[in-house]
Amino acid sequence: MKLNLNTSSSTTILELGDNHYEWDSGRNLARDLLGYIHDKLQENNADWQDITEIHFFSGPGSFTGLRIGACVVNTLADQLQVPLYNQRGEKMDIILPEYGREANISKPKK
Repeated sequence: MKLNLNTSSSTTILELGDNHYEWDSGRNLARDLLGYIHDKLQENNADWQDITEIHFFSGPGSFTGLRIGACVVNTLADQLQVPLYNQRGEKMDIILPEYGREANISKPKK
């Protein structure tokens, strides 16, 4: 079963096979994302081992959402030993978030 995940905004988009889900994750993404994916797998009479490939929208988008999503898909792909693809369909060893611009890092005050 193909897993497709987009965490670039407060509405998380998950596709499992032909099924499309949208979840207003808001500030609960880090706490609830794995449970949400697992619940949707169970709704489809599937479990983690049924995932055959993972696709991830790596940006641009929410800094925190992309970091959380990338961490989850990188970990799942590694532990399940399944291929991982970015939004352009390129097979990746790991996904790095693409924020769409350079980070705005404040200079130290001292």
